[in-house]
Amino acid sequence: MTAKEIITYFENWAPPGAAWERDNPGLQVGSTACEVNKIFLCLDLTEKALDTAIANNCNFIFTHHPLIFYPVYKLDTLNNPKAKLIQKVIKHDITVYSAHTNLDFTKNGVSYELAKVLNLKNIRFLKNLDDTLNKLTVFVPESSLEKVSEAIFSAGGGIIGEYKKCSYRLSGTGTFEGSEYANPAVGEKEKFETVPEIRLEVLVSNWNLGKAVSAMIKAHPYEEPAFDIYPLKNQNPDFGMGAIGELEKPVTENEFLEHVCTSLKTENIRFAKGKRGKIKKVAVCGGSCSDLLNEAISQKADAFVTADVKYHTFQDGENKILFIDAGHYETEIFSLNVVKEKLEEFLKQRKSNIKILKYKGVGNPVKFYNKKGENQIA
Repeated sequence: MTAKEIITYFENWAPPGAAWERDNPGLQVGSTACEVNKIFLCLDLTEKALDTAIANNCNFIFTHHPLIFYPVYKLDTLNNPKAKLIQKVIKHDITVYSAHTNLDFTKNGVSYELAKVLNLKNIRFLKNLDDTLNKLTVFVPESSLEKVSEAIFSAGGGIIGEYKKCSYRLSGTGTFEGSEYANPAVGEKEKFETVPEIRLEVLVSNWNLGKAVSAMIKAHPYEEPAFDIYPLKNQNPDFGMGAIGELEKPVTENEFLEHVCTSLKTENIRFAKGKRGKIKKVAVCGGSCSDLLNEAISQKADAFVTADVKYHTFQDGENKILFIDAGHYETEIFSLNVVKEKLEEFLKQRKSNIKILKYKGVGNPVKFYNKKGENQIA
């Protein structure tokens, strides 16, 4: 099985087009044509993680954080650790692929997994993306309706939440008169024609729009099919930022702080005190998401768990919501579990014996120190 087959399957779930525009998800180093022997999963590709992958004969590495985030202008392997890492990847003929904010923004991705680890119920997006959908409208002769609609569906159109092949169809009459150079599929050139047609409307995401239009045109019987594209501001039910859910029963702030530490396997979290005595409704966002603080407050969450919170942002949340910085690594590392599940499901479908190895080392560069000089994170 090639890396391209694995990537294609993964990107049908977490498309790169859903990522932040300044992100760099996708192939980092290597070739999508490589035959995959074993898959290695890690949050960040550190030297120790790479050595572990090499020692276990893994030639396809999946990372959450992109190996190459900023442009690389030169590969100075003597003075630049990243360049040295890239050299080592190439030397061992390894393909590296990263899914960053597209995995963050995908349903059941990073934040959903964090919510599940905290045992939240009724999980949904904290803030759905609202600039990713389009309405593709095309006018089709009745005899070609199913062929054209199936072409659009196969290209990723017509997905709304848990439903697929969604469309709206309205009967009407189309008119045209072809020039002497036309070759009409219906009627005669240089003659005014009226044709029973169906107005077919299908929702299509930004990242599927190009291929959906191409598939529609290819399947359409007309030389010049009439179609319209309407950008929408509808919330996308399948993509968004953060997640929000409820605990099975209310707990005190101290009990919830203990629950976060236990669930995320950490002894160190920072927080600003909230205003409610009990915690029931909880907002989460894996990684650096403190800019969603007001969204969490507006949705009446009792607590908000994220990472990389600045001092003054803590002030903004103090006495409004139990505002917890649980660490960037700690709030994202569990996302590898769902990635592993997704890939194992695909490999099982394909009856492949490719193994998946999840990095067991600690790739967190942040350490904690107390008066006794004890490192709080092994």
